Amino acid sequence: MTIFLFALVVVFAGAFAFLNGFRDASASVALAVRTRALTPTVAVLLAGFFNFIGAGLSAALALAVSRTWVQLPPGENGLVILVAGLVSAVLWGIYTWWRGIPSSSTHALVGGLAGAGVASVAVGGNPVGGVDTSLLFQVALPLLLSPLIAFVGAYLLVWPATWAARYTPPNVVNSRARSAQSIAGGAVAFAHGLQDGQRTSAVLILALLASGLSDGGELPVWVALFTAVLLTAGTLAGGWRISYTMGYRLIRMDPLRGSVAQLFSSAILLVGAIGLHWPISTTHTVTSAVLGSGSNQRFPATNRKVVIRVLLFWVLTPLATAAVAFVLALSVSPLKDL
Repeated sequence: MTIFLFALVVVFAGAFAFLNGFRDASASVALAVRTRALTPTVAVLLAGFFNFIGAGLSAALALAVSRTWVQLPPGENGLVILVAGLVSAVLWGIYTWWRGIPSSSTHALVGGLAGAGVASVAVGGNPVGGVDTSLLFQVALPLLLSPLIAFVGAYLLVWPATWAARYTPPNVVNSRARSAQSIAGGAVAFAHGLQDGQRTSAVLILALLASGLSDGGELPVWVALFTAVLLTAGTLAGGWRISYTMGYRLIRMDPLRGSVAQLFSSAILLVGAIGLHWPISTTHTVTSAVLGSGSNQRFPATNRKVVIRVLLFWVLTPLATAAVAFVLALSVSPLKDL
């Protein structure tokens, strides 16, 4: 039964990685396509290429993440928790994609693991260690801080950007901004692979530890390749429902403000991943930066109904996945006794 549960974790971890890339492609693609900096095909190929590189390099950080993230019970109990958490995150990701809502895969996964951990205790199993810390530092604080920093920073950066371009003809400004946006789109995709690739790799490491197939001393090569390939495949598939929301429904956007939003977003994500080792949501960061840079205009540009709906889903994400994972873990727990 242990091998069967481990295989389930691998299958749903792959689904999670694919869906992560599929949904979060919008972070690097939507604005570039909206402002005509890149064609849809080129934008997706660029995003897929840099996602693959970022996800491959994230393997170096995944071991540290698996040690400081959560501590699962050993054996089948831990594997059941992983299965329930992954399935709930995948189901929520599909639902939010269908609704065209940009939401955080990281928050969905952490919420799912928390709910499954509670279910484990309810049936007499061992709890998930460190989940309270993960909820604080990977859900609560990023939910409040990273969107706020991204929004305020992008809003303020529009002023020096427009001041520097005050004597430049609009067509030249737009051309330069589109070139900058092409670079920024690749940077966001690279940062996304670096940030989110860690999650899937860390889940697989936790599964190897729980099943006794690894001592966690080093990362197997297949884990890094598995994560990078599926994250890239999802990106190449491109979740255009969410891209349409970010590019056309949230706010009016021009090339200059689009380049400010993506350059600032990529800087936050790269500093968070490499410098501070913070798990920052790519979706929350980019969406907030888009709203911040787009709000700094002389005319109303924000679709408030869509923004309120997105914020509501951000708050609901960890709660919904925790509830679903709780039910799933209770349902799957009898498998441990077979």
